[in-house]
Amino acid sequence: MPETATPAPPVVPGVEWVRPRPDRRGYRNDVILALVLALGTVASVVLYRATGWGEGTEWWASALWTAGMTLPLAARRRLPEVVALVASAVFIVGGVLGIGEALFSNIALFVAIYTVGAWGRSRRVATIVRSLIVVVMFGWLFWGLIYFSAMQDHLPELSREGLLSPYLAYGFINVLTNLLYFGGAWYFGDTAYRSARAKAELEQRTAELAAERERTRVQAVALERLRIARELHDVVAHHVSVIGVQAGAARRVLAKDPAAATASLSAIESSAREAVDELHGLLGTLRGDADTGPVAVDGIGGAPATTSTSTRGIDRLDELVAESADGGLPVALAIVGEPRAVTPVVDLSAYRITQEALTNVRKHAGAAATAEVRVRWSDDALEVEITNTGTTTGAAGTVRRSDATAGGLGQLGMRERVAAAGGTLELGPRARGGYLVRASFPLRRGDAAGIGTAAATQSEAGA
Repeated sequence: MPETATPAPPVVPGVEWVRPRPDRRGYRNDVILALVLALGTVASVVLYRATGWGEGTEWWASALWTAGMTLPLAARRRLPEVVALVASAVFIVGGVLGIGEALFSNIALFVAIYTVGAWGRSRRVATIVRSLIVVVMFGWLFWGLIYFSAMQDHLPELSREGLLSPYLAYGFINVLTNLLYFGGAWYFGDTAYRSARAKAELEQRTAELAAERERTRVQAVALERLRIARELHDVVAHHVSVIGVQAGAARRVLAKDPAAATASLSAIESSAREAVDELHGLLGTLRGDADTGPVAVDGIGGAPATTSTSTRGIDRLDELVAESADGGLPVALAIVGEPRAVTPVVDLSAYRITQEALTNVRKHAGAAATAEVRVRWSDDALEVEITNTGTTTGAAGTVRRSDATAGGLGQLGMRERVAAAGGTLELGPRARGGYLVRASFPLRRGDAAGIGTAAATQSEAGA
């Protein structure tokens, strides 16, 4: 059976932490320590008796005293307070009986008092027990010094005469020695407890950080899938709307103008193939965690979250406009200013917002509507504006950028794409008729890609 220590309890502010018990190996080490101290005490007693110190005590009394002084230490971390009280009582008994061993018994008592501070289950009980031991020991010390001060045959070589007599100096040395002895046992015990508590707190925080990283990874994968779902929405909505318009045109002219119907059907075929290609790319990304690891998420693995499965960007707006025109929606494209390099998130967002806006025109603006796409490049911003001359319906109703709940999934996707790039978005009907979509993306924002990714994560989390 594996020897595992008891898991450390959580460190809760304002709540007393209880140090967990050691494992079996720790208890076995306590038994070994007790046996080693017992053997050392036996040897020390023999040596002391050989010097004439403690000869008046029977051997069996010395043996019992040695066992009582050391063997309880085998349970020092199970019952630290009890062991410390027993060791203190046996120590005093040995002093009263004159057993005379003053080496290993002091080590055993020091270990017992130290263990109370290091392994006590209750800090209050540990403090009370150690205080009781210290008070009794110093009381015994002072009583002995005062009692023997009047006995001239006790330490006769130490004179009692003078303000600072040799005997008084001897007493001060004893007091100072005991202060260092008991103070050291108290201090090192508390230090060991605080170190164990700090280690447990560090392990707890490490576990919490690991759990938080795992939650973040799972959340990031989910957010990436939401981004891909919006990509799917854009692709499907755009191509299906084009297919619908072309199919209607082919149906109307099939009998009268087969050539025009053939052209419409060819446009349907082309749009369907493009849709299938893009859907394959997006669905391949969704299958990424099964085939090649987790879905690519910025900071988690794979490509950054701002990288699209589509290669479409601002430089392909002319193809998008031509495709819309072929689908029966007259669209004009105007580019103002000098094009510049932009981050992937801005590049894709500008294209997708334009695509979504043109799709909404075909779906909601009426058969007679026309549209205009205007791209404005300035020193610090890129602005994409899509306007139409159609009528405004409920599905494309007024949505301002401060209205986070209005509009459908397409408008929600627009808002989140703009937020991902740190830009602004305006949606709503124009005063002179028609509808306006205007997205502005900053071009001078330091590390734009990093800021955009963070904004995208916050926006998607809110969604």
